[in-house]
Amino acid sequence: MTDNPAVGVSGGRLMSHDEADKWTLRLQHAVTGFVDGPRESLEEADQVLEEVAARFTEAVTQRRRTLRTSWQTTGDEKADTEQLRLALRDYRELAERLLRI
Repeated sequence: MTDNPAVGVSGGRLMSHDEADKWTLRLQHAVTGFVDGPRESLEEADQVLEEVAARFTEAVTQRRRTLRTSWQTTGDEKADTEQLRLALRDYRELAERLLRI
């Protein structure tokens, strides 16, 4: 895990490898089961996509919350220019990654 909480789970990933592997295996199971049970395969694939989308949304929301708290302050505290620059860099990197999906 990284020292910068804005970077995320590990190496900039929004989800852990374990989570991704779990969904990949379930999706492979759905594909390989298609011949014997096409409807069940599609239902499983639909469920996997729903779970992945929900987890992705949750991860992006948490990342945004972390970014926001890195520069927003209360009372008389003010983030210095370097904190603001780093926060902007993190926002840009996350937005660019999302645009590449």
